[in-house]
Amino acid sequence: MDVIFNELALKEFNDAVSYYELEVSGLGGNFRKEIRKAIKRITEYPRAWSIEKRDVRRHLLHKFPYKILYSIESDHIYIIAIAHLHRKPDYWVDRFKT
Repeated sequence: MDVIFNELALKEFNDAVSYYELEVSGLGGNFRKEIRKAIKRITEYPRAWSIEKRDVRRHLLHKFPYKILYSIESDHIYIIAIAHLHRKPDYWVDRFKT
């Protein structure tokens, strides 16, 4: 199944990679790998994770305080946000209209 990122979700992902890489060399790459593994799991088992709100599901990362918010569309997975767990909740809601 294809994966499509919301433009802002892609920016969140790239910003987090850059931040972690500035903190510790190689940590940004580790974050990138963790996101890729999570997205692979999502594409293999899209309905395995809990619903966050309406038709939006959440996948919590294991090694970083982030969650991937996504929806299951007819022909793809739509990544709505790469959200930090300790920041403003529900900031992403206007990105997804049902």
